[in-house]
Amino acid sequence: MEYLLGIDIGTSGTKTVLFDNGGNTVSSATAEYPLYQPRIGWAEQDPEDWWKAVCGTVSSVLKQSGASPGKIKGIGLSGQMHGLVLLDSGNNVLRRSIIWCDQRSGKECDEITRLVGAERLISITANPALTGFTASKILWVRNNEPEIYAEINKILLPKDYIRFRLTGVFATDVSDASGMQLLNIRTRRWSREMLEKLDIRREWLGEVFESCENTGTVTKRAAEATGLARGTIVAGGAGDQAAGAVGNGIVKEGIISSTIGTSGVVFAHMDKMEIDMEGRVHTFCHAVPGCWHVMGVTQGAGLSLKWFRDNFCSDEKKEAELMGVDPYVLMDKEASEIAPGAEGVLYLPYLMGERTPHLDPYAKAVFFGMSAAHTKAHMLRAVMEGVACSLRDCMEIIRGMGIDAAQVRASGGGGRSPLWRQMQADMFNADICTTNSGEGPALGAAILAGVASGVYPDVVSACNSIITVRDTISPDPGVRKTYDRYYEIYKNLYKHLKSDYRDMAELLEE
Repeated sequence: MEYLLGIDIGTSGTKTVLFDNGGNTVSSATAEYPLYQPRIGWAEQDPEDWWKAVCGTVSSVLKQSGASPGKIKGIGLSGQMHGLVLLDSGNNVLRRSIIWCDQRSGKECDEITRLVGAERLISITANPALTGFTASKILWVRNNEPEIYAEINKILLPKDYIRFRLTGVFATDVSDASGMQLLNIRTRRWSREMLEKLDIRREWLGEVFESCENTGTVTKRAAEATGLARGTIVAGGAGDQAAGAVGNGIVKEGIISSTIGTSGVVFAHMDKMEIDMEGRVHTFCHAVPGCWHVMGVTQGAGLSLKWFRDNFCSDEKKEAELMGVDPYVLMDKEASEIAPGAEGVLYLPYLMGERTPHLDPYAKAVFFGMSAAHTKAHMLRAVMEGVACSLRDCMEIIRGMGIDAAQVRASGGGGRSPLWRQMQADMFNADICTTNSGEGPALGAAILAGVASGVYPDVVSACNSIITVRDTISPDPGVRKTYDRYYEIYKNLYKHLKSDYRDMAELLEE
């Protein structure tokens, strides 16, 4: 038996999954780590926590399965995008990583736009300057931590730091590099113009590979730390959204995914590159060679429900522990007992600012329409519906670009909730499907490793043979009409609050 290993370095934790060459899960393990928020709107993690999680989970899946490390043909890496990892000349981490949902670099985004030009920026990188992207984080360090900036020798993304620890190679893949805002999305190579205008050294960046290429092999030191076999191939891998799309079969036009993880993403494959010139959705290189993808992102999707659970659902957590179930199962049941529309309670899921359709780091979450008659259950349903509304924002833009959404596949932790899937079906007015594998990014990373190691001929044929649709939820026409009316109010709320968000941010800075 031959195996493939998928490692997904997520925001809440790292998940490592061992697959056979048919894409079936053999064993899996997850390790969590902290998120640091030293100030409102800031978000950081320690790269050493990621490495410890990788070592622990790899060792665990090998022990669980009893598989010989030498039978693993390839390793694929997936991970949270945009995070800034800085190394000095001794390859030591210079500071905690500023991760994707951090909102501190608004001024640096203005600086990038001024230096490059708004239209030119989109023509090169396919996106406007965003606080979530890596380039603005680099400039923030330069502007605010010059002593650290002076020590920079290498700049890596989260999964690529793990690649370095596994192989000793400084490299990235086209899909993850797309989110740094330093890549020419058309040519799939670093943009000399961006680097020169932002005064960022090319030698700080690793080489760029296609996602299914071999980028290096496991070193003796990494083998000793993880239990892997020295010389095992490590593929280019992909950012979590592109890897998750591969793991969900989003590798051809007409199939779209809707993912609810910490963030929420509506993702569509493109054979030819298309750009939303308003910058509301992101165009990146796909993990499929020679292809691209477009995605809309809501920052606080699953994060909103987790925040609600952690702050308001202590009873559900205690009861779930006694029952031996996930607290979200009980929360789903509570929310399902409230009628669609939550009797007038709306929720804006802007816990960490927003990206689609509002490029606004100052946006904050809001409960609207509360009265003394409403309960915690109403708020819970409103949170889930608010996230679905935000995903509909993404879907509306993608459809407006002329991209076919014949089938929508649900994934991520939120994709396991039948209630949330039904909400999406009703919001999108489309069938929502699930596939035979719930491993998402880890499976996608493993598929890419399978291509890199010769197990599969190419990404598309691998997905066609491994991934099948399991079940489908159809929209309810009556609920759809109800949601249409609430959605119009939902969209207007941001317009009314936009200036207030900025005023509040200025007040907090005083």
